[in-house]
Amino acid sequence: MKRITIYDVAKEADVSLATVSRVINGSEVVREDTRSKVQEAIEKLGYKPNAIAQGLALQKTTTIALVVPEASFYYTGQIINGLIDVAKIYNYNIVLHTTTEGISKTNDIIETIIKSRVDGVIIFNDKLDKDDLKVLTNYQVPIVVIGNQMIADNICSVYVDYAKLIYDYADKYIKKGKTNLALIEDRKNPAMIKQLNEGLKKAFEDNGLTFTNYIEIPKEYRSSYMFLKDYFKMFSHDLVITYRDSQAMAVLNSVQEAGKSIPDDLELVCVLDSKYNSMARPQISGFKIPDYDLGAVSMRVMTKMLHEENEDGYNRETELSYIYTPRKSTI
Repeated sequence: MKRITIYDVAKEADVSLATVSRVINGSEVVREDTRSKVQEAIEKLGYKPNAIAQGLALQKTTTIALVVPEASFYYTGQIINGLIDVAKIYNYNIVLHTTTEGISKTNDIIETIIKSRVDGVIIFNDKLDKDDLKVLTNYQVPIVVIGNQMIADNICSVYVDYAKLIYDYADKYIKKGKTNLALIEDRKNPAMIKQLNEGLKKAFEDNGLTFTNYIEIPKEYRSSYMFLKDYFKMFSHDLVITYRDSQAMAVLNSVQEAGKSIPDDLELVCVLDSKYNSMARPQISGFKIPDYDLGAVSMRVMTKMLHEENEDGYNRETELSYIYTPRKSTI
């Protein structure tokens, strides 16, 4: 089947290419009768304007770049779905870019993206810090950061406060007299673990105590499980906190292999809940993070930035809540 072009529309409507372009791009200088002729030709021929060509005429591409770490695809699936659903409503296209390193790699990718004339950039990267923020402020393009609490003239953020999440949770245990709490290191998610560690330290300090049970995984161990299976033969805790489901499984297996029972001898919670936590035996308690909403809200904030809406009309920093799901690994 022949592809219908703007030339076909111009011929059918008996107008110039420039006139068709003006109608497609919403120009007000076209007479109403001429506009109607062009619209009728477009509908008759089934012409679909090219989004990129439209964008060039408007000095906009109607395209948003999404940058995500390659290693986080499992956790970003629902974020991407939420983002795309809102993008469709506002007629934006999403182009996905991946990064495998920290800000140096992200920085290179963003430079390439901006040169391709996108309207905005949304970044999911929990490793960004204040120094990285300074780098991002150099770009004169709207940027929304998912997962980090940071703002600047051209940057907004949508995030979950993990430090507050674990502070509230730990505080309840401490007030019940259960103070032997432990946090397992996660080398793949250092920024998140840092937030959890800070939240635990503050919870203990506010109760006149000191948090000391941050369990580091020695570098010579390739997996958490290889270390933990020996660790739990010698040590135990009231509650063990992990960030990911795979580490929660490692704790679960290690504790049971050491002849101990969950939750009778040791309770276990996984911060980032997943379907696998409910498949474990016993089922593992966790926090439902609003991943879909993280994407949807981020894209909505981006549309507001692009339309230069007054800052009073939207939050520069948007904190989303979470839901605790108790299961069989906690009492």
